Amino acid sequence: MTLTPGLRKFALTVHITFAIGWVGAVVAYLPLAAAPLTARDPQTVRAAWIAMELVGWYAIVPLALASLATGLVMGLGTKWGVFRHYWVLFSLLLTGLATAILLLHMRDVSAIAGVAREADGASIGRLGGDLPHAVGALAVLLIILALNVVKPQGMTRYGWRKQHETHISQGSEN
Repeated sequence: MTLTPGLRKFALTVHITFAIGWVGAVVAYLPLAAAPLTARDPQTVRAAWIAMELVGWYAIVPLALASLATGLVMGLGTKWGVFRHYWVLFSLLLTGLATAILLLHMRDVSAIAGVAREADGASIGRLGGDLPHAVGALAVLLIILALNVVKPQGMTRYGWRKQHETHISQGSEN
């Protein structure tokens, strides 16, 4: 299945919107993840964890899932394919892995946010922050972004075979 040029441009626009939105949501998550590490006020720690849970479930997770889905549409509906080029395959694998880790991690964020809602002022300061996860997520997303902008050369065996089959079939038509 190949997308028509107009549909391809629309799908690409939607995909870029979701992917960059995901990066932006993680950037918004960063100061929330850092706040409990430096805050002296228990209310700030409580608010940060509650906000991390909300941003995570209502912005980051939907954008991650939408980015993964629209990336698959782009791979299946364009000349790049899903399995033809290493950069597409690595991008898809990193996106899938990042999404899976995100979904698993959000359970922990929700659990800590639940503790933050109920904890007293003295014990809430021991909750810490979530900065390593946020920084790691941003790093992975920037790697994926770089792969999709640079598009490093290198075709998979499947890609070489498909390209060879296309050249043979086009040669027999002439």
